Formats: sequence, structure tokens, C-alpha cells
Amino acid sequence: MNEPAKETRPATGPVVYVPRKITGPVLMGVVPGQPLAVAHRAAELAYSLNVKLICAYVDVTTYPAKEPDGRTEARPIDPDGIDDDIEGISADIKERLRDALDSTPIRWSFVTLAGEPARALGRLAESTDASVIVVGTRERGLGARFEELLVGSVAVHLTHRQHRPVLVVPLAKHHPKEGH
Repeated sequence: MNEPAKETRPATGPVVYVPRKITGPVLMGVVPGQPLAVAHRAAELAYSLNVKLICAYVDVTTYPAKEPDGRTEARPIDPDGIDDDIEGISADIKERLRDALDSTPIRWSFVTLAGEPARALGRLAESTDASVIVVGTRERGLGARFEELLVGSVAVHLTHRQHRPVLVVPLAKHHPKEGH
């Protein structure tokens, strides 16, 4: 488990900051069709820190439920709702990441989570003692803006709900209008 940085007070003089070595994994939130730029930045960070990269897809159509034996299992929010191929979506994401990361020296894994994305990523970050959480921004456009109004920004929710740093990778280049 990562120990917090320590501040020590010598017998005389100011408080001395003693940094700690980062040892926890980099946790990256992934979504279907996400540009590989997010995976590339997360992989570069994990490689630079010499830690594992955990890639996590959160299925928002399910919620985590505790079983009597203590296991947590994903259950559908609406059992009669649209039957998305969650295993297929997860397999496609994992295959795309495999194509992007297997030829690199990065140690990585993939997991599918259930529930609200910020909460699910926060729980996984806590249980794995992640050093940082990496997420991408949404693509620009009316649909993305409407979705953000309805469910909010995962990055903003993460920064307000847990103590780990959150790295937000921009997905689309911003081209300001001339003269502004």
C-alpha cells in the first residue's frame, strides 16, 4: 500500500517534506470507441513510473450487488431492457487494447466493472491502491454535451469523490477562432 508522503520536523528548523516512491498501478477508464490516445498516455505514465496499467470498462447498464457468499456480482438495472452484448463489448475493448499494448513493455490487465463510472473507478482505485486515475474527455458535439448535462463528467465526479490525482486526456484538438 502506498504510504502518504511524510513531513518530519527536525529538532530545529522547518518541516522537511520526504517524498514517497509511487508504486501503485495506473488505472485507466475506457469506453467503447475511445481514441487510443488515452491508452497511449496511460501506458506512457505506467511505463515511466514502472508500474502496472489497469484498464477498466464500466458497464452502466448493470449495478454491483453483494452475494450472500461475499462475492460482488453485476446485475442488470432493467432485466427486461435492451439486451446489450456486454461480454462482446468488453471483448472488443480488450482486443483493441491488446493490439495497442501487447507489443509494448507495459504490464497491463483489463477488467469490466458495474455501476456508475466514477464510483466504480473510485472503488477499484481504492482496492488496488492506484497511484493515479486516467480518463479521456468526451468527443465534442451536441450529443456529448447533452450526455454530460444528464450524467455529468466522470473526471469531475472522480476529483470530488476520492483523494487520488486524476489525469484527463483531451481527445479532440481545440482550434480557437481567429482573433480570440
